Amino acid sequence: MHPVLRPYLRGRVGYAHLAAPYRVQMVPTGHVVLTVDLAEPFRQVRRLGSPGPGTGRISSLVVGMEDRPALCEHPGGRQEVIRLEFTPLGAYRLLALPMRELTNLVLRLDSVLGTEADLLVERLAATSDWDLRFDLLDAVLLGRLDRGPAPAPEVDRAWHLLSASAGAVPVAGLAEEVGWSRGHLVRRFTEQVGLSPKTAARVLRFRRAAEMLAGGTVGLAELSAACGYYDQAHLSREFRALAGITPGRMTTAVRPVEDAVAL
Repeated sequence: MHPVLRPYLRGRVGYAHLAAPYRVQMVPTGHVVLTVDLAEPFRQVRRLGSPGPGTGRISSLVVGMEDRPALCEHPGGRQEVIRLEFTPLGAYRLLALPMRELTNLVLRLDSVLGTEADLLVERLAATSDWDLRFDLLDAVLLGRLDRGPAPAPEVDRAWHLLSASAGAVPVAGLAEEVGWSRGHLVRRFTEQVGLSPKTAARVLRFRRAAEMLAGGTVGLAELSAACGYYDQAHLSREFRALAGITPGRMTTAVRPVEDAVAL
């Protein structure tokens, strides 16, 4: 990854393999995801708890910040995918869109990047060298740096405080820290991050709990206390709301797409 892009991207991965048909439940991560699919498209991605049938057949896509789960279905066959994870403020800068316009949405890549998306996918498909593919992506993202707005320093500070504390700083504390009124912070934060500070805190707290749970060394009562939930019942309610599943089933039923198995 180009050093200039490191503050904007949490990570990236490329993978290619043959997959059996699968359906996998995806959960909020606190990131904005851009996926370039160079082989068999997904059958659909559907936001659970939202009206409508879902995206239908879709390949390259952008997933905005989320506060609810989604169901991703793939028909099987060859997968050849590049996945970028942006910080929300990195996406605000590089995608040049208010993040609230992407919240809980799964959009075709060309609806976000315009005609640039088709050219990018063509160029990525024209080479099988993964290093060259990532160099092409770096070049495109570097070329977009001057197009998007810079996040407000106050929003950047508030997001940093929330991320570093896994959602433990209350909204009033954030507002006091950055010198804004609570209402002004909520408006500007939601525009640039895609979730309100309170909802972002819930997602970050959930993410920490899910990571600890995946480690397999902590009980639910200890997990609740460590992650700032009132009790185990509160933990379970939040998991159902954000992931659509209980903590007990989390590690067996929810997996990243690249490691997905049939449900």
